Amino acid sequence: MKKIAVIGDGSWATAIVKILLNNVETLNWYIRLESDLKHIKEHHHNPTYLTSVELDTSKLNLFNSIEETVADADVVIVVIPSAYLGIALENCKKDIFKNKFMVSAVKGIIPDLHFTTCDLLHINFDVPLDKLGVVSGPCHAEEVALERLSYLTTSAKNDDDAEFLSNLFACRYIKTKSSDDIFGTEYSAILKNIMAVASGIAHGLGYGDNFQAVLISNAIKEMKRFVDAVHPITRDIKNSAYLGDLLVTAYSQFSRNRTFGAMIGKGYSVKSAQLEMSMVAEGYYAVKGIYEINKKFNIYMPITNAVYNILYDKISPTIEFGILTSNLD
Repeated sequence: MKKIAVIGDGSWATAIVKILLNNVETLNWYIRLESDLKHIKEHHHNPTYLTSVELDTSKLNLFNSIEETVADADVVIVVIPSAYLGIALENCKKDIFKNKFMVSAVKGIIPDLHFTTCDLLHINFDVPLDKLGVVSGPCHAEEVALERLSYLTTSAKNDDDAEFLSNLFACRYIKTKSSDDIFGTEYSAILKNIMAVASGIAHGLGYGDNFQAVLISNAIKEMKRFVDAVHPITRDIKNSAYLGDLLVTAYSQFSRNRTFGAMIGKGYSVKSAQLEMSMVAEGYYAVKGIYEINKKFNIYMPITNAVYNILYDKISPTIEFGILTSNLD
């Protein structure tokens, strides 16, 4: 049995820990705050996120040091939001992840660097590409907490590694599928958050279901154009790791990116919307990263450009979506 570690203690990290406890004897878990660590030990639940989830602490080794958490681990699952990941790892030694299989469950871009999590691990920590994996949806942490049937896609360059991850996450309420499309699934998990922000803006502006259907059908085509340009392999964009993850993020009541977008559409400033929310909307950081990456590829991305113009150039959502409606088919 490989030794597994999770770094991150937000809602998605807590959901992943809940899933993994079905299949492992022990699990190392990095908790940032000592006070939260003590609370979990004493009360068997995360005091801030998914507080209703009861955790079997007899199986948990809790640490508030990343170095200690991963020291004896064979597989490390990274679940720190992208907005904070670079800061969390900036003081770690370059060889901290040597000989470990690294798995990204992060759905965003590292601000300023415009790296995906796999980029960060590969470039800054010398993790080989064949030692990288990705876990993607469609899957909301809140529904995992309720043990509602959910689906995950696990991706790795090597089929055996992807299958290992599939078995690691599969349980009574989680069905899994393996893939070799590390880059496509990771970028799709990032792009769907941008599209969900756009969906929220449309809702906040008062657009109805008819427009939402057109918006999301154009969104999946935009995602396909991007992932096919960045990593041109044969993939079926209709699979759940791509289209399914987009749909749940664009439409679900649990989607923080859609919620964030709806607030922007209703007239909130970016700062006031962020202050109102208790969790990070990855789409805010993702749209800038994808916008900058696309300067190299020059892919036609009208939805991404519209969201960027609204969030970063402060163009009126009403004006920008008026223009966008003419660029959708």
